[in-house]
Amino acid sequence: LEEVGVDTYHHTMFEMLGNWSFGDYFKKEAIEWSWELLTDVFKIDKSRLYVTVFEGDASENLPFDQEAYDEWKKWAAEDRILKGNKKDNFWEMGDTGPCGPCSEIHVDCRTDEERAAVDGATLVNADHPQVIEIWNNVFMQFNRMWDDKTGFDAWDKANIGTETHKKERGEKIIEFTRLVNLPATHVDTGMGFERLVRVLQQKTSNYDTDVFSGTISLTEQITGKKYNYSDSREAIAFRVLADHIRAISFTIADGQLPSNTGAGYVIRRILRRAVRYYYSYLDYKTPLLHQLLPQLAAQFEHVFPELFLQKDFVARVIKEEEESFLRTLEKGLKRMEEAISNAKDGVINGEEAFKMYDTYGFPIDLTRLIASERDLSVDEDGFKKFMKQQKETATAATKIDAEDWVAVSGAEQSAFVGYNDLLIDTKLARFRKVKAKGKEQYQLV
Repeated sequence: LEEVGVDTYHHTMFEMLGNWSFGDYFKKEAIEWSWELLTDVFKIDKSRLYVTVFEGDASENLPFDQEAYDEWKKWAAEDRILKGNKKDNFWEMGDTGPCGPCSEIHVDCRTDEERAAVDGATLVNADHPQVIEIWNNVFMQFNRMWDDKTGFDAWDKANIGTETHKKERGEKIIEFTRLVNLPATHVDTGMGFERLVRVLQQKTSNYDTDVFSGTISLTEQITGKKYNYSDSREAIAFRVLADHIRAISFTIADGQLPSNTGAGYVIRRILRRAVRYYYSYLDYKTPLLHQLLPQLAAQFEHVFPELFLQKDFVARVIKEEEESFLRTLEKGLKRMEEAISNAKDGVINGEEAFKMYDTYGFPIDLTRLIASERDLSVDEDGFKKFMKQQKETATAATKIDAEDWVAVSGAEQSAFVGYNDLLIDTKLARFRKVKAKGKEQYQLV
């Protein structure tokens, strides 16, 4: 989330283009057709393209993907076929399940002068903003299966929340699983629509394309500010809003409302990040995001009509969320200044970060963002400790300790008569003592 709006090509929501084969064509056809589409149909300059293939991995006895390499040699010069490691060139859907090597296609969007000065091959998968992945061909040929799920669960439970868990979980997955060949091979490809449009429209940023330009233009009209394409915080704010309104709107239209838990909290975090950006860097102190919704809905009316049909509802939900956060944002920012002043050794302590979350509704990533703007970091382990304490306290507060029922009259039958009588004489059949939230009560029957 921290990268979105700051760089030119990451998003909280993007449209995925792709093609799939279930037991039909495999590497030969997938590679040939992807190259044909990009170079013959879309007319992308071949001299700007690089491809990667899986180099192999000794830890799991996975070989170099010679088949993909040989197929690429039919279409691309060998100096443009690069070997990639397991991190970049082996795709897995989760801890277990179908997986396999992948072959990425990257495009170099730099100027001719920049390309002449530095070989683009050295910039592939190096986070260069102008040398970006545009397409990924995943070749599903393995299935990762548990060898010892019980053993992994025991290790996971013993180490969760620790640095060891962060560093070693991937290795433990390999240790407790095995790879077997799938009975049939499959292809799963993905190409980012926004990146493709950027290349075809010859822009240097996804945000400069007509996918986002309408939203940025409307934001200029609303705020009276001018987007200048720079890396200034004001320009980042324009990009953040153009991106975030899409993720927020489409998700709400799909039925996920903002909340404090699960997927709903992801939406709330994204929304509050956007609010803070326009409040602080566009000097706009009233709800703004909901004003962008009609333009966005109209843009996607024939692509995603569900958003257009629900635009009034979605706008209302967004506005209510904005109003709620704006009520505490100013006080929260002042409190944040105090936390920054009290930071020791360049770190805001976990208790302060928790107070920002608990009292002012600042998600931890928003606190982290504000801290980073002042060259500070946040004690996130300390924050997690206070979060855990709060959850444990809440759980204890809602725990009900009920004693056994005590029979009084021995009545065996009962009937509800409240439809006709609101007050009657009756016998006490049984009772029990209940403790909840630190109080004792009695339940009567």
